[in-house]
Amino acid sequence: MHPAKSVIAFTTSSGAGYGLLVWLAYAASQYGLKAEMMFGLVSFGAAFGLIVFGLLASTFHLGHPERAWRAFSQWRSSWLSREGVMAVFTFLPAGVFAIYWIFMGENTGLAGQIGLVGAAASLITVYCTAMIYASLKAIPAWHMKLTPITYLVFSLASGGMLFVLLARLWGYEAEAQVAEHTRVLFALAMLLKIAHWGIIKTKQPSSTTATATGLTNMGEVSLLESPHHSDNYLLKEMGFKIARKHADKLRFISNISLLLTAVFLTFGAASITAAVAATATMLVGVVTERWLFFAEAKHTVNLYYGEKSV
Repeated sequence: MHPAKSVIAFTTSSGAGYGLLVWLAYAASQYGLKAEMMFGLVSFGAAFGLIVFGLLASTFHLGHPERAWRAFSQWRSSWLSREGVMAVFTFLPAGVFAIYWIFMGENTGLAGQIGLVGAAASLITVYCTAMIYASLKAIPAWHMKLTPITYLVFSLASGGMLFVLLARLWGYEAEAQVAEHTRVLFALAMLLKIAHWGIIKTKQPSSTTATATGLTNMGEVSLLESPHHSDNYLLKEMGFKIARKHADKLRFISNISLLLTAVFLTFGAASITAAVAATATMLVGVVTERWLFFAEAKHTVNLYYGEKSV
């Protein structure tokens, strides 16, 4: 699949924003994080900013962005529509929680409960985003139970990293506990990606040219001539190819970046410099992983354009 910048920005940015909302609610309820006005203003501003930026970026991948509102009507059958509905709903409890935190200096009791509702809604929204891809049977690299798990882990890990950075800037002790959880999440994210890459590398093809054409009883089937003599929309969007050696290099970069993030969090306790370095390596690792997520995915439509199997 063509790794569109808009979709990469959407999934990484909104995922981090939702993850940050989760950690704000969790830290307030579990660690008694003080509801300080400026910290809340910056933290919620960063979370909502990342989410809105991601959602706006996603509309640029649509053929008719002005019709994006129509997606909300198909929530009974479409994961894309469910994601849109949940994205809007999440702003309600999360927004009320932010108002309590910033203007009333409260993040426990009723305010904390509302925050936890917003955290749950955030996770459900990320899950809906992941299911947009995991539900596509035509793309075997996405159509697996590992996809939503990976999306949730990356969201919590990136959101946790942002929380740690902000908490250290304000000198909050809660960052130590969240940093410990975040280290584990980044290690888990790396293991999940290794497992995912291993599956798509060794998994038996789910479709071949023979099964796609219904000519399985005739042995191996190959194309006599390509359906098109020039690129069309399908080839540009779904016929993207990346060389194996380049993919391996990018996988290495992503894993090393995620590992370095965990290392900076482990040996840079309470250090703002280490948190900044960890945030930088996280950005490299997450964006590289998400680029590969799209670039390595093969759509079954490619069987009609020369691919032997998908």
